[in-house]
Amino acid sequence: MNSKEMFKKYVLITGASSGIGLELAHQFAKNGYDLILVARRKKLLQTLANELHTKYGSESELIEKDLEEPNAAKEVVAILQRKNISIEILVNNAGFGTFGDYNSSDEETNSRMVQLNITSLMSLTRLLIPSMLKRKVGKILNVASMAAFQPGPFMAVYYASKSFVLSFSEALSSELEGMGVTVTALCPGPVPTGFQERARVGKALMMKSIMTKSAQFVAEEAYKGTMKGKQIVIPGAINNILVVMGKFMPRKFLIMVVKRIMHKREK
Repeated sequence: MNSKEMFKKYVLITGASSGIGLELAHQFAKNGYDLILVARRKKLLQTLANELHTKYGSESELIEKDLEEPNAAKEVVAILQRKNISIEILVNNAGFGTFGDYNSSDEETNSRMVQLNITSLMSLTRLLIPSMLKRKVGKILNVASMAAFQPGPFMAVYYASKSFVLSFSEALSSELEGMGVTVTALCPGPVPTGFQERARVGKALMMKSIMTKSAQFVAEEAYKGTMKGKQIVIPGAINNILVVMGKFMPRKFLIMVVKRIMHKREK
């Protein structure tokens, strides 16, 4: 490794090929970071890497991995170790959800959702934290959701997985306080991305609400909050107000509201 490579600042972004992950790649690239882009679709990653290099001069390493697979996180870190790459910022963005009654859901899909949304996030975090602590510098951005603040009928596993991400991030942030490494949980409301198509909620009533923010706006807020070391980032004033209001609602009522919103989706 030459002297120029030694001083590179690397950010690793999972789920970087589209949506919030793609916009986060733009945010970090234009602020001087080189990138480790991880996703299932290498062709899309290559297109993104070319665009980032042209616009910002950033360099990208591409890792084609499906983090729904049990050993994928370890394999990603093994690749980094072989290349002698140290990660300064970890962005755990990859995730998906599905819509429908839990009793008729697909067991394999649910297991893959938990693997991606929770287990791979935990594994990458655990494997990369030691080197951050050794250098006494590092940041972790975990993409949760406003779904993290309450249960979600008809998306029960997804909402529960995001509750885990939020709780895990807050606890880890406290553990690492004063050690040079910060942990931020991003909790956006609805964002028009490929997520809705996979989850089959693209036409849901909630997607037309004042809660909806663009992926670019969410990424900008996430970047600013991460760099400041904020524990939680909720993009949008209305979304912040709704989260605060939710804390004062009876939990049974809050769940009923979410159920009605999800149940009234357009066919």
